[in-house]
Amino acid sequence: MVKLNRDLIRDKIHACWIGKNIGGTIGAPYEGKRELMDVQGFSTQKGEPLPNDDLDLQLVWLCALEEMGPQRLTCKELAEYWVSYIPPYWNEYGVGKTNVMGGMLAPMSGEFDNLKWKHSNGAWIRSEIWACLAPGYPEIARRYAFEDACIDHGLGEGTVAEQFTATIESLAFFRDDIRGILEEGLAAIPATSRVAKAVRTVMEGYDAGKDWKAVRQELIDQSADIGWFQAPANIGYCIIGLLYGEGDFKKSICTAVSCGDDTDCTGATVGAFLGILYGSKGIPTEWAEYIGDRIVTCSVNNGYNRVRKITSCSVLTDRVMLQIPNVLFAHDLPTEFTDGETELQEYLPQHMADRKRYYDYDRDPLGTYKPYTFRAYDDAAVRVRVEYDKEPRIGVGESLNVRIIFQDRLHCPISADINLILPEGVDSSTNGSRILIDHQRDESGSFSFTLTANEAISANNRVIAEVDLIGHVSPVLFAIPVYGK
Repeated sequence: MVKLNRDLIRDKIHACWIGKNIGGTIGAPYEGKRELMDVQGFSTQKGEPLPNDDLDLQLVWLCALEEMGPQRLTCKELAEYWVSYIPPYWNEYGVGKTNVMGGMLAPMSGEFDNLKWKHSNGAWIRSEIWACLAPGYPEIARRYAFEDACIDHGLGEGTVAEQFTATIESLAFFRDDIRGILEEGLAAIPATSRVAKAVRTVMEGYDAGKDWKAVRQELIDQSADIGWFQAPANIGYCIIGLLYGEGDFKKSICTAVSCGDDTDCTGATVGAFLGILYGSKGIPTEWAEYIGDRIVTCSVNNGYNRVRKITSCSVLTDRVMLQIPNVLFAHDLPTEFTDGETELQEYLPQHMADRKRYYDYDRDPLGTYKPYTFRAYDDAAVRVRVEYDKEPRIGVGESLNVRIIFQDRLHCPISADINLILPEGVDSSTNGSRILIDHQRDESGSFSFTLTANEAISANNRVIAEVDLIGHVSPVLFAIPVYGK
């Protein structure tokens, strides 16, 4: 049984959202500034927190969790909530939404036609919700962070960045050593990633006694090929704030924001992290009073009544607190709030893998996904993903290799008959087959085929896969999108 001290957790979650509002409000007026600055604090009116999409999306994610439940919440469900309740089409938001509405599922929705923005900042800025729902359990926070980030960042640095921030924010609930938390965050992401390189650059510069302004310039030089508003450098600016701020809330936020670039994001993330780390006692009283408790939104559909009721950091905190036991119980961690000491139970994700609640690549999606992959289907009997060997866009005479990979969830072999229904102008190397889906094999079961365009095809096409699971309740149907040139 996991026991969480009620007052401690509530205080840290509330401080997270207050810190998010403070940092975002201080940083927003400087967003996009490329020059080095000397920010000292608020430039806005007292009691007027500025709206910030960094927080807005998290309100929708919480509502999705409340309505769908933690076990069913995947990138597919989050994408549905996105297209319904989050209007903006900014940068990667727009690419991901457009791909989803064109019939493309994640993570491919974040890869396709998204070279410019898949390394950007839209995902890691919205990771606090997952950390707050899984305090002290970064593996769980990372699982949801991936489901979130891959919609509009695919397997890019933007997704790596949210894996990192969700990890350090979850750890901050029960750790107080910033350096150790950062080391664990690095261990959770690919060492070869640009985000990892940026974090290490700051840590090494700090250890060597370099001025933070010189370290900032190193980050700018590292990102020269991908430009501004990208995750690696901006994550680096957050780490500059945390290390060179030396635990001081004001100094940390102002230093991060003074680096420039995506300043509302860096300020908000530093504020949220320190809010979790130190709780309300770590936020200067005058700043907490200056910002107040109110939440103001700018990128949420105001017709969504469930979000509209989240009017303050206090309300948001109460709603999150209600879901923590549900999220942890869904991961085999029965949980209760207590007035006594916190007691964490060891989390063993391999137990869930044995019971087939998750794909193997859910535990390490960044290491096992291919770029052009999506999850096609999920029910009580099987889960299905589809992999392409390249971007799924073909012209006349061109071919595309496709692989359908099945995983059984019931721990019993399943015979499956597969039939492909092809769109006009597309041929397949085979239209069907019988396979055995068996969890005891390295891969439960797979079916490969080649699609060829024998004439000019439409811009948007769908191969329909019809899978009859012999002896089970209903057939499996899912679409495999193919795009014409």
